[in-house]
Amino acid sequence: MSRLEKDFFEIDVLEIAPELLGKVLVRRYPSGIVRRFLITETEAYRGEEDLACHASRGKTSRTRIMYEPGGFVYVYLVYGMHWMLNFVTGKIAEPQAVLIRSLKEMSGPGRLTKLLEIDRSFYGEDLSMSNRIWVEDHDKYPEWETTVRIGIDYAGDWKFKPWRFVAKTF
Repeated sequence: MSRLEKDFFEIDVLEIAPELLGKVLVRRYPSGIVRRFLITETEAYRGEEDLACHASRGKTSRTRIMYEPGGFVYVYLVYGMHWMLNFVTGKIAEPQAVLIRSLKEMSGPGRLTKLLEIDRSFYGEDLSMSNRIWVEDHDKYPEWETTVRIGIDYAGDWKFKPWRFVAKTF
């Protein structure tokens, strides 16, 4: 399988989020062990106008990576204990990111980052060059469905956007 290049991530998050379903997330651990996981659920966050997106408050030290061109890792801590793994998408100065919510082996974004041993050190990692984390193409193209995003009640009508993508088959 081949690693996805930077240009794969430099398109709109609403195209990338469902396209990532069935792709392979690869993690090389500090021990040297390499594990591969099928991505089964994603969630799109799109620009400063999206009140559920961290960029809705503009460019900050936390969100600065979202303003870079697609292909970088954006991680942040929620509830003081769970890291969330996101991939920046789109063009420069168009803040977008896709949250990786589930893998075939692990459901839940907090659980999967524990499995992957993801922490703050991954912030800004370049998926096209990293030796620790990357995404590979795969010949599996699952059927999928859309639902509303989870845990964003604060986002007003934006919480009703069907921007959560879930694989139904493999």
